[in-house]
Amino acid sequence: MLVPKLITVLREGYRFPHFRNDLFAGITVAIVALPLAMAIAIASGTTPDKGLFTAVVAGFIISALGGSRHQIGGPTAAFVVVVFGVIQKHGFDGLVLATLMAGAILILAGLLRLGTLIKFIPHPVVTGFTAGIALVIFSTQIKDFFGLDMTEMPADFLPKWWAYIQAAPSWKPAAFALALLTLVIIVGLRKWRPNWPGMLIAVAAATLLAKLFDLPVETIESRFGGIPSTLPMPVWPSFTLQRAIDVLPSAITIALLAGIESLLSCVIADAMTGRRHRSNIELVSQGIANIASALFGGLPATGALARTATNIKAGAHGPVSGMLHAVFLLGFMWLLAPLAGLIPLAALAGVLMVVAWNMSEIERIRHLARAPEGDRLVLVVTFLLTVLVDITVAIEVGIVLAALIFMRRMVYASEVTSVSSRSLAERAETEAGASAFAGLDIPKGVEVFEIEGPFFFGIATKLADILDAIEAPPKVFILRMGNVPFIDASGVEALQSFIEKNQARGTRVLLTQVNQPSLRTLNAMGLIDKLGPDAVQKNLVRALAKAREIIGEA
Repeated sequence: MLVPKLITVLREGYRFPHFRNDLFAGITVAIVALPLAMAIAIASGTTPDKGLFTAVVAGFIISALGGSRHQIGGPTAAFVVVVFGVIQKHGFDGLVLATLMAGAILILAGLLRLGTLIKFIPHPVVTGFTAGIALVIFSTQIKDFFGLDMTEMPADFLPKWWAYIQAAPSWKPAAFALALLTLVIIVGLRKWRPNWPGMLIAVAAATLLAKLFDLPVETIESRFGGIPSTLPMPVWPSFTLQRAIDVLPSAITIALLAGIESLLSCVIADAMTGRRHRSNIELVSQGIANIASALFGGLPATGALARTATNIKAGAHGPVSGMLHAVFLLGFMWLLAPLAGLIPLAALAGVLMVVAWNMSEIERIRHLARAPEGDRLVLVVTFLLTVLVDITVAIEVGIVLAALIFMRRMVYASEVTSVSSRSLAERAETEAGASAFAGLDIPKGVEVFEIEGPFFFGIATKLADILDAIEAPPKVFILRMGNVPFIDASGVEALQSFIEKNQARGTRVLLTQVNQPSLRTLNAMGLIDKLGPDAVQKNLVRALAKAREIIGEA
């Protein structure tokens, strides 16, 4: 259903009390988003105004066109690693083009109804790269947190820490004190006054102290110059086919990350409110928002978990609160741009330290530490690759590794067991509905095996083992498939190979209790024709009767 939630809310009837709630929630979220947008932009290796442009433009569109009542969009810490890497490799123009292409990918994904598929990315993968991003963000803030004198910042994790160690003697007590004060205020207010905008209060306090005491610390203005008070005019980025090919991997990463983060935020919002989001229109809105952000010189955008939760707790009624949050941010830019230049970078480093801790998902990691060994392996590998290599590689390897482990589990979940006359008699006595097995006898020259679980390529080895274990080939081989939920193309190939080997040994293969979806697959791939007439029987009683007919005992 590609109808934005804003339309749904307006159709329900939007009255002044609803607007009042959205107005209060909008200004609350804007106050939270103001320092975050600038801090995330700086951590991403660009200027603070880029974060504000993104929060205003993308934030408005995500709320206006999205599939969630309460989603707040904008720049998020999850993109810091990706954006920093793209800028280092392709420059800011390359980032703009990659963001624009990512927007197109997200729109296409939404129109193709792929929103539900993104939810199937395993939790160990999501937790692994999220925790890895948190550690990388933490490591990028050490320079400003301690006020280190460093002319160049290595991009890779380990060289970055070696550079910090070498620059350690240059640390500034004033910068460290302001960063520490910011941390203490945020943590303290979160505990004692959770409804207060702790990050904004902490940044304001640090800025006031730095100005009053003329502390020798670096500020936004001293490093980046002033912050503009209005949005820039939209500009289409320079485009060549080769340039697009170069940034395509980055665009795919941005699109995938934006899709995961936005839908995860929607799911959490649903859990908090009891509502249901619309995945596909949410992806479309994220795509449009990223295209618009790129045209205005902004950063990649997605749903922001913390800001969305703040919006809900502030009593938002619907998407209008997110639209108002963007309007208020634009107003803050217009009124407070000169003052924003006075903010110490150490204070913003303190803010991002808190963000990194919140992203680390320590509780979820502890929970997954008790998970099966395969899930723990996926978590650790994804985490290490995110920190030491690249988030694109981490997501790709994590998903592939999780898929391989899942297939391995499916192989063990699928069983091929022998059925004897004695076992049929036991079932007739113990299983409800198995009275039809009473008195059934499996004649000599007939082998009956039962398959339980999905029939895919993993079952091929087990079927081959059965043939190797039988010394004298039987006249008839019956496969019971009543407990096979589905069969895929690889399973059909395995079954075909099994049938051909039996036919070469003079053995007929009969199938019984094949469900309709599996039967359609076997028919479509031509296997029923190869089996011959009457090869598929409704139940075991009829299959045994057919077997007796084949061996001449009917």
